[in-house]
Amino acid sequence: MRQITPQDKVIMFADNMLKTLFGGYQVTSRHNPANEKDKQPVNEIPEALTPQESKHAAGLMRINHCGEVCAQALYQGQALTARLPEVRDKMAQAAIEENDHLDWCATRLEQLEASPSKLNPLWYLGSFSIGAIAGAIGDKWSLGFVAETEYQVVRHLDEHLTKLPQSDWQSRAIITQMREDELQHATTALAAGGSALPVPIQKLMGLMSKVMTSTVYYI
Repeated sequence: MRQITPQDKVIMFADNMLKTLFGGYQVTSRHNPANEKDKQPVNEIPEALTPQESKHAAGLMRINHCGEVCAQALYQGQALTARLPEVRDKMAQAAIEENDHLDWCATRLEQLEASPSKLNPLWYLGSFSIGAIAGAIGDKWSLGFVAETEYQVVRHLDEHLTKLPQSDWQSRAIITQMREDELQHATTALAAGGSALPVPIQKLMGLMSKVMTSTVYYI
């Protein structure tokens, strides 16, 4: 088997980035939760969203979509620099599962007649760099970074579930499944040897997350 060269890695990075930002990424065989009838409220006829509710739901789903772009970049960066093969494999598998979320959010944005964030390329590059640095520092810290990222994502998703219009069961179904997956990814990262990050780093990550959510909601 031919050894992967630095040039190969650059090409792989460009390919992954373009697919993440513009489509063509690999997904699993899972169904979109928003298309599953059992997710729809029982004995209720969902009301149509008002223009204001639709705009608000789109803003929240735009944040979630950007979050998945960042997650892809994070996992891809870590997979590039992770030292242990099994850790690289876990990062690659997690990235494929996160692609489901990316696809579901993109589809929901289209249904809401909205578009993804124009800032996605910037957030992708930043997250990829952070992931690559974390992977280079060491696998236990890299995995710990994944776990903390996922836990913060779960907190955001919990908040979004309370803010979504009550009649928007499609977005709610997507976010609910995303939350379940993110918790599983965090648990897997810790079980694989991840270490809890120092509190100052956790707070810095939270601050960066607030900057992202406050801008992407609108842009």
